[in-house]
Amino acid sequence: MEIIMDIGTTVLSQLQKPTLSFLIGGMMLAALGSKFEIPPPVYKFIVILLLLKVGLGAGMSVRDADLIALAVPAVAAAVAGVAIVALGTRTLARLNGVSKMDGMATAGLFGAVSASTLAAAMAMLDADGIAYEGFIGALYPFMDIAALVTAVVLGRMSAERATAQGTNASGTVTMGGGAGGPGLNMNSELVRGILVDTLRSPAISALLLGLALGIFAKPDSVYESFYDPLFRGLLSILMLIMGMEAWSRLSELRKVAHAYVLYGLTAPLIHGLIGFGLGLVAHHLTGFSAGGVILLAVMAASSSDISGPPTMRAALPEANPSAYVGSSTGLGTPVAILSIPLWVWLANLVIGI
Repeated sequence: MEIIMDIGTTVLSQLQKPTLSFLIGGMMLAALGSKFEIPPPVYKFIVILLLLKVGLGAGMSVRDADLIALAVPAVAAAVAGVAIVALGTRTLARLNGVSKMDGMATAGLFGAVSASTLAAAMAMLDADGIAYEGFIGALYPFMDIAALVTAVVLGRMSAERATAQGTNASGTVTMGGGAGGPGLNMNSELVRGILVDTLRSPAISALLLGLALGIFAKPDSVYESFYDPLFRGLLSILMLIMGMEAWSRLSELRKVAHAYVLYGLTAPLIHGLIGFGLGLVAHHLTGFSAGGVILLAVMAASSSDISGPPTMRAALPEANPSAYVGSSTGLGTPVAILSIPLWVWLANLVIGI
């Protein structure tokens, strides 16, 4: 009973923080049918500024970081991305009423990272005085790219197998191939194309640019005078937008199987536990901080709201956006953000903050 009270007190105190309160405020505005609107160009501008800030901060920290201390969490992030997609293809993609392609696209989005959720978690830890490694932002691409590539490759291979089976039934084989054959070449070209498209996406591009500038340039003055002071204010506006977007996306889930509702509500918690567990491994191997473990759990619990949807639309056009975007933005993102206090409490219980 004491543990439940402890969790409840932690969650209540976090809900009163600007990050979560603005998210809930946005959902309330949308639920009440408010005409309040922030133009899409402003939203994109805010996202780019936030990602540049995260990238710059991570890059400046990487300059002085121990490469071993960075390498272990980076591997953990990539493993988490692949594991989440693999779990989704074994669960959601096999449920009745869920097409395999829709399930894989959804698993890909849930395996990738929400930059806004990560930024929200960093702001909450800063407000609570919980320390974490400055290079955390550099872990974003490892999990994001690993998840998106895994989901799209599995999706395309499944489509090729289905096509091959269909043509075999009619007596003609046009797809696939043995080791070293055309099927293998097609898959390698597919992976290369996905990597290029993902790296060129606005979110990853902004993050990697900030990372590179932080490592190879000296942006400390502009970071401290411009990006850092604006961070929390811009984040509150972004949370407001995300709350309104999440509520509007809920209507899209009516068009698809109820399995997506269950997945959207439970997957962030399961994925967060995967990230938390891998973070604990890094903690014991390299002294990865409790704050770092929390943020790795948050990244795993989050679902991509920027780089993922356009990647899936381009690489898996057969998949239904109402399924993967609706379950991700409509349910996954709010659950991931609202679960941040849970990871804080768990880290305090297991590691101590």
